[in-house]
Amino acid sequence: MTTGTDISIRPLQREDHSAWLPLWRGYQAFYQVDIPADVSDLTWARLLDPAEPVSGALAWDGSVAVGLVHHIRHRSTWTSGNYCYLQDLFVASATRGQGIGRKLIEHVYAAAARDGCARVYWLTHETNAPAMRLYDNVAERSGFIQYRHRLD
Repeated sequence: MTTGTDISIRPLQREDHSAWLPLWRGYQAFYQVDIPADVSDLTWARLLDPAEPVSGALAWDGSVAVGLVHHIRHRSTWTSGNYCYLQDLFVASATRGQGIGRKLIEHVYAAAARDGCARVYWLTHETNAPAMRLYDNVAERSGFIQYRHRLD
């Protein structure tokens, strides 16, 4: 059985699409959403475009991708440094509980620090108790509640 110490994290590369896509679909299934294929294609293109503020990485157990993370840098009116929004985090169900999620978060922390960001933040669903146990150990709750209004 793999342990968290056997896992490597590396930024997405063009040849990773076939490893990334099943994890991306698994993430969508977990949250019971179906993102259209054309949006997923656009997301992949953005993740690889160095001119885009969005980036991603995969967690690898040898030659098998077992987790993904996507993050977006954006301006803030509260600090001179950008913020980094950790938008998507997913670990394959067979490898959960081995520290992979923590390693993916730490990868984002390091990338954000290199980019001069002032903060990394993210959201999770209120029913995602296993993830929140991890998050409570690697970050602090902000106390803010999200509101949203769809425009499409």
